[in-house]
Amino acid sequence: MRRLRRTILSLIALGLLVLGALLLYGHARRHPEDMPWTELDLGRPIGLFTGRKLADLADEGQRCQGLMRRAGIAFTALPPRSAGPQCGYDHAVRFSAGGSREIAWRPADLGTNCAVAAALALWEWHVVQPAARRHFGRPVALIEHFGSYACRRIYGRHEGAWSEHARANAVDIAAFVLEGGRRISVVGDWEEEGAEGRFLREVRDGACDVFATVLSPDYNEAHRDHFHLDQAARGAMGWRGCR
Repeated sequence: MRRLRRTILSLIALGLLVLGALLLYGHARRHPEDMPWTELDLGRPIGLFTGRKLADLADEGQRCQGLMRRAGIAFTALPPRSAGPQCGYDHAVRFSAGGSREIAWRPADLGTNCAVAAALALWEWHVVQPAARRHFGRPVALIEHFGSYACRRIYGRHEGAWSEHARANAVDIAAFVLEGGRRISVVGDWEEEGAEGRFLREVRDGACDVFATVLSPDYNEAHRDHFHLDQAARGAMGWRGCR
């Protein structure tokens, strides 16, 4: 009897293992964005491993640009820039008119590392626009920013670690302008308890799924007027900062 019981338990365990494998296989087929081994597809929704895959593109400009083209994102590749051992970039792009993106940027000449641009596109499609329609009944037409590339250390200090901005691997988002002209700014609306504040918190939280670092007014006074979004290398290992 004891041997029979062990055999039955072993068969049950094997059956559960097979069932689990089939369920995992089915989920992977339907939601490849949730699997760590699948290729990033910018045309898919944001999944469990999308953020890691985006951060991993920071030094793979050609692959990143290919993924953006495949997703219909219009852009212009920027020539490499060097400003010493700590500053400059090799894989920066600038969004262009047309393609699958309808949003505008102010100033219009935003150039970022390709991995940041790819994350911005997914953030806009799957986080910003749905949140705007939910809270205001209309889409975002324009995003205002404070720029990306700046050859400086963190907080502009004379010593210490270099900022991700020094490699165009970050962007600072200041405000969102809805279709029709309504403006929601980080500095003016973060503390609001109404739709503006809820919208800003929702898009901040959603950014944490596609960027390695997200810093907001909740972090410190230096970020009271913008969201800092970057693709620090640690993001490829799943180490993220979200405040």
